Amino acid sequence: MAASYLLRGAQVVSDGVQRQADVKIAEGRIKQVGTDLAANGAKTIDCAGLHLLPGLIDDQVHFREPGLEHKATIASESAAAVRGGVTSFLEMPNTSPATITAEALDSKLAQAARTSCANYGFYLGATGENCQMLRRAAQMPACGIKVFLGSSTGDLLVADEEKLEKVFAAIPAGMVLAAHCEDDERIRTRLAAHIAEHGEQLPMSLHPQIRDHESCLAASRLAIRLAKKHRVRLHILHLTTAAELDLFATGSLADKMITGEACVHHLWFCDQDYARLGGLIKCNPAIKTDADRRALRAALTGGQIDVLATDHAPHLLAEKQGNYKDIAAGLPLVEHSLLMMLSLVRAGVLELTDVARLAAHNPAALFDIKERGHIRPGCFADLVLVDLQAQTTVSNRDIHYKCGWSPLDQVQLAGRIEAVWVSGRLAVSGGELAEDGIGLPLQYDRSGRS
Repeated sequence: MAASYLLRGAQVVSDGVQRQADVKIAEGRIKQVGTDLAANGAKTIDCAGLHLLPGLIDDQVHFREPGLEHKATIASESAAAVRGGVTSFLEMPNTSPATITAEALDSKLAQAARTSCANYGFYLGATGENCQMLRRAAQMPACGIKVFLGSSTGDLLVADEEKLEKVFAAIPAGMVLAAHCEDDERIRTRLAAHIAEHGEQLPMSLHPQIRDHESCLAASRLAIRLAKKHRVRLHILHLTTAAELDLFATGSLADKMITGEACVHHLWFCDQDYARLGGLIKCNPAIKTDADRRALRAALTGGQIDVLATDHAPHLLAEKQGNYKDIAAGLPLVEHSLLMMLSLVRAGVLELTDVARLAAHNPAALFDIKERGHIRPGCFADLVLVDLQAQTTVSNRDIHYKCGWSPLDQVQLAGRIEAVWVSGRLAVSGGELAEDGIGLPLQYDRSGRS
């Protein structure tokens, strides 16, 4: 049984408002939010001067288990996640074997039940050959379905338009289809052209020219066309270009069938950083120009982008070195994503209420996650207590990812995470993991979807 806590006098950030309040936690849930609440035996924590946010729900992570445990495991990456204030995650299907069957999904859920420090959900992968299973996905404990229109880690690419049509037609009403949108044929053509011009030893600075703006825009247009044709709830992941933003409407999330996600590294880095960081920031889709970065930042507050996540994708440091073509694509980010967001708040790019909305409220609503993502009575107590006046310097010596490195090494970030609660249990206190293996499976309520 989880202990009871009274968080006294925090600046509570939730549902578009910041206010000083007490928060009572008991039986794993938020029992009361108000002023001068009675402790009644609960452990009281003085939160004066600190801010309390809902735990982040990261809708795109790659924890590499099963099959790629040399890079990461559910245990290692979920422990890093909760240290960073990410209390729930949705994990991608491009493991080995891929999560493309009910049996593979059940196996991941069982492993997470044993080892995950954070609350967990898993996607089913679409292949173009498993459409019969996809039609039954709404009855499975999957957070959504993932389709790769562009190649990345693993072998789940569905680039053939005829197969894509079958995938979109098979998505059940109410399920989210999350899409990696890049035009793979264009990428292959541009890679061949650059090799012909420059030789096999390509500079990393060509990455955003090989996986370029048009490859993203063309694939996003195709996915949106198919989604509208088949009335699919489409969520386009890791947007990187200003041009793509014209495809997305502003307005209430509840009114949207087409939504978009941005990731922290595309808001943080730009193509000028390849000269300094090289393969460490190689990712798919590629980090692009400063103009694209500025457009993405503006779209977060303007309502065109609905979710802020990480696409946490760890690789060994050795796998991030060598010839351009051989360098693995992906960055480990989940331990510092909240502090990166708080740094954007300090820089005037976001408000604290934007962080709660984009990284907690909206992911919960989009994926129909029950009773999480808000600081409200009745919700699970997934909470992060932060000191906004402090600073945190990232160091590879202190990284908790299994891969042991971060592209943010020696970067100073705004804020310090003081404590984290996962489903009412104190998971992190003073930067140290207090309990492990305490995550719960996320539950979904799609009864209101059609």
